[in-house]
Amino acid sequence: MDHCRRWRGIRNMQILVLGATGRVGSQIVAKALKEQHHVTVLVRHPEKCQVYDENLTIIQGNVLNQEDIKHAIRGADVVISALNTDGTNTLSESMPLIIETMYEEGIKRIITIGTAGILQSRLTPNVLRYQSSESRRKSTRAAEEHHRVYLLLRESTLEWTIVCPTYLPDGERIGVYRVERDVLPEGGTEISVSDTAEFAYNQIEDDSYSKYRVGISY
Repeated sequence: MDHCRRWRGIRNMQILVLGATGRVGSQIVAKALKEQHHVTVLVRHPEKCQVYDENLTIIQGNVLNQEDIKHAIRGADVVISALNTDGTNTLSESMPLIIETMYEEGIKRIITIGTAGILQSRLTPNVLRYQSSESRRKSTRAAEEHHRVYLLLRESTLEWTIVCPTYLPDGERIGVYRVERDVLPEGGTEISVSDTAEFAYNQIEDDSYSKYRVGISY
């Protein structure tokens, strides 16, 4: 089996996307549907999901409710979480439920969108970027939430990848960017939503970054 493409050949996959109405999540959903995969989204407000496709299943629910997660995840080949922090603890409180349900359902692969703050600092390698002078953000709250998720995934037996973009403006896909395991590419300052979504989506068919955080920037 080709190490880098272990998921290739699984056509018409069943993909669960969490955070599907957000900036990155909505683009991941669009990419999956374009390739004719079956996509399930678990959303609190279905009316925000402005996509109509025969391969899309919209389930109204909450990631903090394990029964809702069980309903949405059943039959999935892979889980993609593009949930954001929204000033709440939703990320860290939902991840144990997601992990437990994946164990129960025998699902191994999860791809999440994190933040560059949880990558290792280049200046002080024994701490994370948000804990060092490398980060310019005044508030560390969002990074702390992503850090908790990283620790939960790292302690799990799942085949996880955390995509860690730096400043994330809207913008068209460029298709050329740098990625590096566990650190931000040197001098990286931004990466568009479109290119972040593309890279995250491509990890469905690529396990090169399994059990790694991935820094991504131009």
